[in-house]
Amino acid sequence: FGLHPIPSHAYSNMADANSTKTSEAVTKYRTKIMTAPDENLDLPTYEDVVDAAKILDSVAHHTPLQTSRTLDNELGVKAFVKCENMQRMGAFKFRGGYNAVSHCKDTAAGILTYSSGNHAQAIALASKLHGIPATIIMPKDAPPLKLIATQSYGGNVIFYDRYTEIRDEVAKRVKETLPEGTVFVPPYDHKYVIAGQGTVGKEMIDDLQSESITLDYLFVCVGGGGLISGISLAAKALSPQTKIIGVEPEAGNDAQQSLEQGRIVHIETPRTIADGAQTQHLGNLTFAIMKEHVSQMITVTDEELVDGMKFFGERMKMVVEPTGCLGLAGLRKMVKNGEVAKGSCCGVVISGGNVDMKRYCELISSSLPSS
Repeated sequence: FGLHPIPSHAYSNMADANSTKTSEAVTKYRTKIMTAPDENLDLPTYEDVVDAAKILDSVAHHTPLQTSRTLDNELGVKAFVKCENMQRMGAFKFRGGYNAVSHCKDTAAGILTYSSGNHAQAIALASKLHGIPATIIMPKDAPPLKLIATQSYGGNVIFYDRYTEIRDEVAKRVKETLPEGTVFVPPYDHKYVIAGQGTVGKEMIDDLQSESITLDYLFVCVGGGGLISGISLAAKALSPQTKIIGVEPEAGNDAQQSLEQGRIVHIETPRTIADGAQTQHLGNLTFAIMKEHVSQMITVTDEELVDGMKFFGERMKMVVEPTGCLGLAGLRKMVKNGEVAKGSCCGVVISGGNVDMKRYCELISSSLPSS
C-alpha cells in the first residue's frame, strides 16, 4: 500500500495500436482465468492463523490499539484503531510474508513474488531474515519509497509495465531464469499469507476481549482480499457477532462486484491514490473466504481517503498511507448514512504507513475539505 501518482503516459501509451492489442490480449487472458477457478481449494482455517501467531511471536510487532475522543465524539461510537503502520517494514504485509517464507525456508532455493510495494518489502525482509535470496517483480511506476525499501532489504527487483503486461506471465518467464527450487509467494492468494494476515484480527480481538470489549463492526481495507480474509477467519472464531465490513476505492470496486454477482469480477487497473488497492480481481482463496465471512463491501472516494490522512496526522499524530485510511473512511461513511448505530464498538485497521513524504504533504495540504 502507499502512494504514487499514475503517470499520464501509462494511459496515453495504451491508446496506440500496439498497446491496444496488448491490452485486449490481457483482458482476454484474464477473463479466461477468472471464469474457471479451482474448485479444490486448500483454504486456510483459524487453526492456521493460530499457528501463524506462534511463528510470528517475537518476530512481528504486537501493534497497538489507539483510540481518539475526537473521533468518538464526531461519530457517536467507540472506535478502536489497529495500527499496522507501526508494524515491521511499515505494514501488515510483514505478517503474511514472514509466515509464508517460514513454511518453505528449509527447501526453497529462493523466493519469487510480484508486488507494487508492501508485499515486495515484506518478502524481501522475510527472505533476508531467513537467509534466502528474493526476487521481486515490481511495476515501473511503483512508489519510489517502497522500491528503495525493497532493495534495501536485499530484494532483487525486476520491473514490468502493469498496464500492458500480465504479471503472472512475467513471473513465469522470470522463474525460468532462477535456480530450480525457487518458490513463488503471491501477494494475497496464498494459504500461509492469508493466515499470517489473520493474526492482525486475532491480536486485535484478543486485546479487546481482555478488557471485556466486543466489536460490533470491524472495518478492513480490501485490495486482493488477503487481509480481510485472514481477519475474518479470526473474527468468526473469536467474535462471531462482529460484522466484517470491507472497504475499497470507489474507482476499483471489483470485490464489491464479485460478492454481489457471486463470481470473481475482473476490472482494469483502477485510478486511485490508494495504490495498495489497485488490484484487478480477488483470488480464488480470498473470494471463497470473503463470500462466507464478510458482511458487507462498501466503497469510498479518494477525497475521503485524504480526509482520513489529515485526521490521522492532525489528531492521532500518525502518518498513514491512503490505502491505510480505507477503514476509517468506511466507518465515517456508514455512520453518516445511518448504518451504524450510536454507541457501537467499531474496529478500524490501518493497513500501513509507507508513503512518500513529498506526496503525502501535497495531499494533506490540498484544498480538499476536511470532514
